Amino acid sequence: MDQQQLIDDLTKRLQAKELISGVISQPRSKTESAPKIKWKPVELKGIYHIQMEYQYGQTMKHENITLTDIEHKVATLTDEYRQFQLVFAGESLHIQLTKKKKVSVSSSPNDQQSASLSHNRKKNYVLDPDEVHPFLVRLGVQTKDGKIKSQKQDKFKQINRFIEFAEDALGYLPTDRPLKIIDFGSGKSYLTFALYHYLHEMKGYEVQLTGLDLKKEVIEHCAEIARDLNYTGLTFQVGDISDYNASQEIDMVVTLHACDVATDMALGRAVKWGAKVILSVPCCQHELFTQLDSPALNVMNKHGLIKERFASLATDSIRAQLLDLVGYDTQLVEFVNLENTPKNILIRAYYTGKNPDAQTVEETKAFLQFLNAKPFLANELKEELKEVLS
Repeated sequence: MDQQQLIDDLTKRLQAKELISGVISQPRSKTESAPKIKWKPVELKGIYHIQMEYQYGQTMKHENITLTDIEHKVATLTDEYRQFQLVFAGESLHIQLTKKKKVSVSSSPNDQQSASLSHNRKKNYVLDPDEVHPFLVRLGVQTKDGKIKSQKQDKFKQINRFIEFAEDALGYLPTDRPLKIIDFGSGKSYLTFALYHYLHEMKGYEVQLTGLDLKKEVIEHCAEIARDLNYTGLTFQVGDISDYNASQEIDMVVTLHACDVATDMALGRAVKWGAKVILSVPCCQHELFTQLDSPALNVMNKHGLIKERFASLATDSIRAQLLDLVGYDTQLVEFVNLENTPKNILIRAYYTGKNPDAQTVEETKAFLQFLNAKPFLANELKEELKEVLS
């Protein structure tokens, strides 16, 4: 089989909607291409697509390709990548392209017959939009007869997206004792209630979840709802990230839109408490903006808007690196669509206890030196980092 025959065969099977899943790897250009691309079929607004998830280390990007455009995309990818592992209905393929683009294919049968189109509206949501969820009714997302309110559609999507992250983290959480979770800056607690509902009501975990916020009236209102719903493992307290001290190990720390270094405070405490899972959506990163002092960045820094955006992205990149250095597997992922909110990056960190490799250490040192930055989180974790960054 030559490259054109491969393109024709894959295009035919993809257009026939036979794809279950796929992984593409071994890029020919390691400096420009994503190391790995995942494929899966999805349905968006009633139209079948192939979704491609590009994995750039800790960052992931998505592209949705219609069947009309898939042949061109397949041709491009067979030029750029050497290995394809594809699962079709009834058959799994391992495809290898040589440097001269000669093709070898190995095949094995499988029992899978069809893919779940996970972006189909109803199937995509962990919480069925046609089912009454009492906590969503109390929070004003659903009507009493179970309809999602039109002005709360984005909130409902956000809630489900967050539950998906919680679902992905289950393998890192203990199963032999109650889960202990802290949600810093819980606010109106849409996601706090959703997390408790998913873990306790849907998955059967015993949960001790505390929502923490500075607004007394909000805390009292949320506590009232929790009592009315008989969510006995969900409590709310008035308090600040800076002065909250846990008396025991915490399994998961959630922090959503904690402003500026409040996010770093929460991340630092999560590490010190031995949190197995951290889910954090940062907000208003101002600290690094005032520190940037690298002549090489003057082309960007003379434009306030660009400097602000760069500082924000650099801040989250540094946070991810520092968490990796203290034993976490960290990724920066898209929380909600950018069209809904610009604050759409979520820091997802799972504790593995793995020592950082030399490359990660050197890259972190070099980046901090290049920016001439002394990030707040590095100071919060100075004891944990002293042997690594010394």
